[in-house]
Amino acid sequence: MSTVTAFETVDVRFETSAMLDGSDAMNPDPDYSAAYLRLTTDAADGHEGHAFVFTIGRGNDIQVAAIDTVARRMIGRDVEDTLDDLGGLWRELVHDSQLRWLGPEKGVMHMAIGAVVNALWDLKAKRAGLPLWQLLARMTPEELVSLVDFRYLSDALTPEEALALLRTAQPGRAQREAELLATGYPGYTTTPGWLGYSDDKLRRLAREAVDDGFTQIKLKVGDRLEDDLRRLAIARDEVGPGIRIAIDANQRWDRDQAIEWIRALQPFDLAWVEEPTSPDDILAHAAIARAVAPVPIATGEHGMNRVLFKQLLQAGATAIVQIDATRVAGVNENIAILLLAAKFGVPVCPHAGGVGLCEAVQHFSMFDFVALSGSQEGRMIEYTTHLHEHFVAPVRLERGRYLAPLTPGNGMEMRAESLRDHRMTAW
Repeated sequence: MSTVTAFETVDVRFETSAMLDGSDAMNPDPDYSAAYLRLTTDAADGHEGHAFVFTIGRGNDIQVAAIDTVARRMIGRDVEDTLDDLGGLWRELVHDSQLRWLGPEKGVMHMAIGAVVNALWDLKAKRAGLPLWQLLARMTPEELVSLVDFRYLSDALTPEEALALLRTAQPGRAQREAELLATGYPGYTTTPGWLGYSDDKLRRLAREAVDDGFTQIKLKVGDRLEDDLRRLAIARDEVGPGIRIAIDANQRWDRDQAIEWIRALQPFDLAWVEEPTSPDDILAHAAIARAVAPVPIATGEHGMNRVLFKQLLQAGATAIVQIDATRVAGVNENIAILLLAAKFGVPVCPHAGGVGLCEAVQHFSMFDFVALSGSQEGRMIEYTTHLHEHFVAPVRLERGRYLAPLTPGNGMEMRAESLRDHRMTAW
């Protein structure tokens, strides 16, 4: 028997705004940041649980304070009992009668719960000696379904339907795991497309992306239409007709403005249009999707909970689901969203790119391939080149494909020197 003995939170910030890395139409000067959590126990194995919530600068201290509030509740808990019932823990934290008032199930407190849940999954995976994707992919359908809270979901997905989806995929798990280990998982890159980059930098990075083996790039759009037309022309000229180009408006447009703008950009053969309007506006997403078809609409990186994803899918408002590793309440909720996407037959292409998000979200796509959808068709994981050196197990790519991580854990653990050197001590 062991207990959770302590936790530490750190406000970690990187000055990415200096080079305009991460810049887009709504966030012109982001400083990639992490509200970081480390859970420790008195177990002899010395394993720790690590996780974070991604932000882009100001307010990261508020996210840290929220994580403090939730993490305190872990002190003194029996580790084995907790790790054996992470579904029960998720329900306890998310439906806490007092914390819930601060959402419910949205905002900084919901993300703080996600940090604690993710840290416990990191600890569980390390104890099992497995990367998170492999730990999840080797669980039984019954164990996986027990992790999900079906409250508010049963009109779209029942526990029995979720079990059926997982059981259908069960026979091919070993073969798909071997395939994943041998050939990896497809990625696409946003590195060329940040809105603050010059045309020359766009040209160079687009060319490099193709040389590196990527079959899709993504450009940020939405500030000025004439700029978007020029930049897309540059990108298409550099990558040629065989490379897909997606665009991302980062919530910039009203409904009708989005329709007009997308139609103007449609001649560039768009792979998808991402976040064309408010992430909470399901009806506007659905109207945009109908108006610009067959151009696919993608959304989800700012999706606050599983209920929003359910409604997006029910309304036909998105053709591509974009989960985020830290926006919702951790592993359990992302499994729920993956199950919903599988039920509706919609591919999942996770949001990544921010500090540590590539390292974290790859596990969900790989679990989905092995144990749920059984497919990589129309699916890929976002990639950017930024800040991987700060992680104990940075992502590895070859020819535009993510190589399956083998280091035990969830991929979120940062290097001690990075936590020390980039710790924010005053605001």
